[in-house]
Amino acid sequence: MNDVAAADLSGDALARSNVKKLAVAQALGGANSAVIFATGAIVGATLAPSVALATVPISVYVVGLACGTLPVGMISRSHGRRVAFLLGGGCGVLCGLLGAFALLSGSFALFCCATFFGGLYGAATQSYRFAAADGASAAYRPKAVSWVMAGGVFAGVLGPQLVQWTMDIWPPYLFAASFAAQAVVALIAMALLSTVDAPKPAPADLHGGRPLLEIARQPRFIAAAICGVVSYSMMNLVMTSAPLAMKMCGLSLSDSNFGIQWHVVAMYGPSFFTGSLIVRFGASRVVAAGLVLEAIAAVIGLSGVTAMHFWVGLVVLGVGWNFGFIGASALVLETHRPQERNKVQAFNDFLVFGVMAAGSFSSGQLLASFGWSTVNAVVFPPVLLGLAMLALTGFVRRRAAQRAGMPGPAI
Repeated sequence: MNDVAAADLSGDALARSNVKKLAVAQALGGANSAVIFATGAIVGATLAPSVALATVPISVYVVGLACGTLPVGMISRSHGRRVAFLLGGGCGVLCGLLGAFALLSGSFALFCCATFFGGLYGAATQSYRFAAADGASAAYRPKAVSWVMAGGVFAGVLGPQLVQWTMDIWPPYLFAASFAAQAVVALIAMALLSTVDAPKPAPADLHGGRPLLEIARQPRFIAAAICGVVSYSMMNLVMTSAPLAMKMCGLSLSDSNFGIQWHVVAMYGPSFFTGSLIVRFGASRVVAAGLVLEAIAAVIGLSGVTAMHFWVGLVVLGVGWNFGFIGASALVLETHRPQERNKVQAFNDFLVFGVMAAGSFSSGQLLASFGWSTVNAVVFPPVLLGLAMLALTGFVRRRAAQRAGMPGPAI
């Protein structure tokens, strides 16, 4: 027993070192998405041939996320996570450079191409949370995931402030300098990621484990994937529409930047204690709390269109996403063996971002055709589906535990 505990402590020492580096990389990488979300709909409305296409650049970013998840998993599995991280960082540099050039040349298509590369970078960034759990003890894994996600707090400050400081540097090309600055931040992230201890997997890990379909059929995995899809998709739907909705309601760019900044802080700020909540109450309960908070954010959005309504709604939405998505990620970690991690985690992210990509193309049309109230009303049915899946999975686990003569989980 003492030998096992000593091994866990040794593994956690390495994991803690990686967590610190990955948390900083998360902050720098998260600035990429923060810049895109803060500017994408506004730039889209300026460059696109129709206002209904305003959120297409953000939707293309999400497509990039979805397209990047499986390659990130395959590269991590065959060459190690560090190679995948560095390739992702290179995509982040391309995003910034292409975005700046697109704004200087007034090209909507090129701007969408830039946000696609931003999505590929985001796919690599999303895998940081799982990389943090590699080699960690079972007790430390939720905290490792949570602490890396906490790096997003600084992304929430860095990204919007980067926009605020640089958006007018190259008049009349609004936001062009913001994307150039984002490319520099991605280069800094690459330098840091090159020091992460993430060796190439052992040959035995490349061929072991169960078939992916067998793992994906587990009720626990199905619930985790559905809750991850719901928490991220609904957050993305509301967040991508919010800056343009605020502009349509007569609010200023500063109001919009302020709302997105605190939304991103709220997305990642709870990560300092979300892992501890998961250890204490269980991942399922934390996920359920997150889904309920997303529904509350929609209620706030339906109750008014003042700056305060937008700000408070976005903050509550961010906290709900944090609980829902980190909790769902912790559930995924319970469904696979060590040698199965790369393919299962990549498949889970593919499901999350693939569904989100399909839905995000409708956000601009939904807002333009039906208004901000409809955007918020769409949140409720998926949230109910996620809660129902958690309840069903909990019921199945309790029945199985009762048959085995053991006490089952509460949820």
